[in-house]
Amino acid sequence: QVQLVESGGGLVQAGGSLRLSCAVSGRTFGTTRMGWFRQAPGKEREFVAAISRSGGITSYTDSVKDRFTISRDNAKNTVYLQMNSLRPEDTAVYYCAGSPSSQWVAVQSRLEYNYWGQGTQVTVSA
Repeated sequence: QVQLVESGGGLVQAGGSLRLSCAVSGRTFGTTRMGWFRQAPGKEREFVAAISRSGGITSYTDSVKDRFTISRDNAKNTVYLQMNSLRPEDTAVYYCAGSPSSQWVAVQSRLEYNYWGQGTQVTVSA
């Protein structure tokens, strides 16, 4: 089993920053590929960012490019999402996700991830 626990969410003003963390425990081989997704009220869960095992490959949805940075520290079994220049439209519950796959395909699809955290709320005020 793999457990993912997010932290770092909160309330911030537009233009501010937050750093989310995702602590991985259990059978960490199941988190070769890691991703962040978010879900706003009344909307479907959407892809935000993904990172390969080595951290050498990343992918972002267009709306967060140049504002968000995904990274990982494999020694600490932790994945991060640094969020800068936050906007009210970034308000959502943010979920960490993990996949045992080493293939870099369809990384933006929820179906490609086997493990999910419980989510952390991010609220950006105008």
